[in-house]
Amino acid sequence: MPLQNRVTPTGEIVATPERGLFVGNRGIIHDPATKTLLRKRWSTPAWLTCVLEFRGRRRKVMAGRSWTELFFLDEATALAAGHRPCFFCRREDANRFRAAWEKGNGCGHLLAGEMDAVLHRERLDRGKKRLHELPMPLRELPDGAMVQAGTDSFLIAQGRPLKWSPAGYVKASRELQEPMLLTPPSTLRALIAGYRPVLHPSARMERM
Repeated sequence: MPLQNRVTPTGEIVATPERGLFVGNRGIIHDPATKTLLRKRWSTPAWLTCVLEFRGRRRKVMAGRSWTELFFLDEATALAAGHRPCFFCRREDANRFRAAWEKGNGCGHLLAGEMDAVLHRERLDRGKKRLHELPMPLRELPDGAMVQAGTDSFLIAQGRPLKWSPAGYVKASRELQEPMLLTPPSTLRALIAGYRPVLHPSARMERM
């Protein structure tokens, strides 16, 4: 029975056998005795995206009163949900992300907590995922941006939408009707400024 620890682009946490390319956390949001989630879905505004392996360390998932291990199909999924790269295990990526964030958002040097505060406002609306109007036509969105159309989430790759699933991406079978932006606007501007998130291999296969 899979644990409820897989994050979708809308930020929901679901149970599915697939694990994906990244792990991350939102603080402690589980009961180690039952390995089930608490009612809350975050305990800190720092929502991180981490590597699956770091310096040979091994963790037993949801085994202790430490941060709750959450998994993402890829980095685009994590960014859409409102996470950012971790400055501890992904320092180089986190610094690249911060530099692109500062350039895209036209601001000076930011501390991680300052980015977290902006992201927390942009990713949530009364406890639920905040959707944003598209700031440009769908085909002009940068690679790695994600949108929501109806009940489905889509990655934008080379101007075309790919439908998200826990196992990977497939080509969209229809034209998207009234898509809304999932990726927080400040993160979108970091993508426009040059940050390139890691995409699941299926994204490359489907856009060939």
